[in-house]
Amino acid sequence: MWQTAAVVDHSFADLSLAALYDSLNPWGPGDDFYLDLVMAAGSVLDVGCGTGRLLRQAREAGHEGRLAGLDPAAAMLVQGRQADPTVEWILGDLRTRLWDGPGFDLVVMTGHAFQVLLGDEELRVALSAVRRALSPTGRFVFETRNPGARAWECWTPDRVHHVTDPAGREVRVWHEVEGAPAGDRVTFTETYDGSPWPRPRVCRATLRFLGPDTLAGFLADAGLEVVEQYGDWSRGPLTADSPEIITVAEPEG
Repeated sequence: MWQTAAVVDHSFADLSLAALYDSLNPWGPGDDFYLDLVMAAGSVLDVGCGTGRLLRQAREAGHEGRLAGLDPAAAMLVQGRQADPTVEWILGDLRTRLWDGPGFDLVVMTGHAFQVLLGDEELRVALSAVRRALSPTGRFVFETRNPGARAWECWTPDRVHHVTDPAGREVRVWHEVEGAPAGDRVTFTETYDGSPWPRPRVCRATLRFLGPDTLAGFLADAGLEVVEQYGDWSRGPLTADSPEIITVAEPEG
């Protein structure tokens, strides 16, 4: 399943594209994985929450604690707020928000949103903000595509996704990588074509692919310790070519 949360800053800032988000990303095993964690936590911050589907589902399933969704795209938050006003919908990102009061029991970054943190300093600032947002016994859980699996090699124009927007109109979506990876970064375009627009909409984004050792180093710099890592949503072991690096981290000490 393609996860588009990684390009939310670019393509989903507009309502016509934000309305397509859940159609492009149907509920799957990754969502079940995170939902179990959310339901077991008293308070949860979802960083890069998109339309807030995870938090909305948790509320529908009976979660009675604090649920907060943070996203830089106002159009995405509009979708979430209209569906469930009981969740805290917060416009911004980890560089602009400071958290007061008790920390969260759980902070998550889903949909490969972690991969939009491109620069070392940007990553350090974000992880330090996560550390400050956590309670002393809280957990930070996120996933990133394993560079060993080379997922970008499948991002080709011949793999077209067909989805339907809320008005019932068909939209075609495809991806195309621009050249070879530049170190641990991959740049690609995401194209939307259909009757909602007079011409195809093309969005450009770059993702960073970090291996487990590098991830552990950045987390340690922020005072976070890796306590578990999985290679897939069934909690399988992390191997050199596992599709995912699913990381559970806790404050050190």
